[in-house]
Amino acid sequence: MICGCSTNRETSPEKKEKVLKQTASFTRLSLSDFSNPKVALCMEDISNSLVGGSKLYVFSFAELRVMTQNFARINLLGEGGFGPVYKGFVDDKLKPGLKAQPVAVKSLDLEGLQGHKEWMAEIIFLGQLQHPHLVKLIGYCYEEEQRVLIYEYMPRGSLENQLFRRYTATLPWSTRMKIAIGAARGLAFLHETEKPVIYRDFKTSNILLDSDYTAKLSDFGLAKDGPEGEETHVITRVMGTQGYAAPEYVMTGHLTTMSDVYSFGVVLLELLTGKRSMDDARPYREQSLVEWARPMLKDPNKLDRVMDPRLEGQYSRSGAHKAALLAYKCLSHHPKPRPTMTNVVALLDSLQGFQDEDAFASGTFVYIVPNENAAVRPVSDDGKGSGSGADEEGEGKRSGDGRRRRNPRQHGNRGLRHRIKLPLSHLVTYSDPALYDTFSNGGDSPVSTPTSFRKPKEQL
Repeated sequence: MICGCSTNRETSPEKKEKVLKQTASFTRLSLSDFSNPKVALCMEDISNSLVGGSKLYVFSFAELRVMTQNFARINLLGEGGFGPVYKGFVDDKLKPGLKAQPVAVKSLDLEGLQGHKEWMAEIIFLGQLQHPHLVKLIGYCYEEEQRVLIYEYMPRGSLENQLFRRYTATLPWSTRMKIAIGAARGLAFLHETEKPVIYRDFKTSNILLDSDYTAKLSDFGLAKDGPEGEETHVITRVMGTQGYAAPEYVMTGHLTTMSDVYSFGVVLLELLTGKRSMDDARPYREQSLVEWARPMLKDPNKLDRVMDPRLEGQYSRSGAHKAALLAYKCLSHHPKPRPTMTNVVALLDSLQGFQDEDAFASGTFVYIVPNENAAVRPVSDDGKGSGSGADEEGEGKRSGDGRRRRNPRQHGNRGLRHRIKLPLSHLVTYSDPALYDTFSNGGDSPVSTPTSFRKPKEQL
């Protein structure tokens, strides 16, 4: 644990010298550089040590009260294992160089299951790692018992909310692929840095979305530095969220970048199916999404059974098939066959060329622009409308007893009629939910047991 500034404790000169050398050489500092319990480092030391051109602002707790209207309930965005998250606003006069903007204020719950170490991990990683697909850490508050982090505000909330909550509109195929690519780029960046970072808790609630659905990774409390030198893995206590962790990590505690690849495969499968990774409300054999869906991902004839029915067929079948094959590879039971995140990004980028036209090419439905002066009629396979000619042929002639005789031609065409179905893109409008209640963790925090998982949130 890292202690705060104190007048009765001394900072190790050797520790400071190491930090300064790393800073001068622009080598990213790792969490282990600050994890010596015998060394007391001031937060000022840590803030000044962070490299990569980062600029973290230090906020007083009084300033946070003003920013959040005294942490008003109306500004509460959500609450997870780390603690509550509030929406706030930074005035342009509050900090020199900091522009006026909405922010997300995440406060550590001192009685929660996450603690100072996870709080420090956020500062160490996000204070130095900057990328378009990582959420931006603006600053922090370290005052007496207060541990608070201030992030950029993500107006569309988490992918979990957008994908699973009933009050939101269905995400179209193109948006789902955009989110997948953005999240993949964020993971690839972490894996390809000079000191690789293993994210360890990749899931829908930790993927935040800005106003145009650009995905950014958040919550680095469980992130770990990757293996160094000739080491192939990191041995650590198994932590994470049930349904997302790689099987070899669960069984052995061996953590590699391929563990993140498996978790990405789970999220990609959730994007394809619209189903949660774990759901006790589903039939027994379908409760684990991976176990149920993975055997069908390689078979194009079974693709319809896997795809989210809310898409109503409005997706590129060829693109969906390639995405399903990618998910299959990421979800391999063994780490070696899994692709690297760099390869994942390359494949997903290639899918952007697949348009949605082939969703319309099968001829399974016809869309007719409504005309207020004319009734919408069923359409037959030959492309001719049926119904308007009823007065001429369809109605036929009346018999002597006043009953109509059916026209055999009309009777024969009855089975050829199609039901008119409006494309989903014409029915859906985007919503911008005011709340996103899974900013921080999306579940309960890990407990201090040899193997601990956070259960996914229950489906509303």
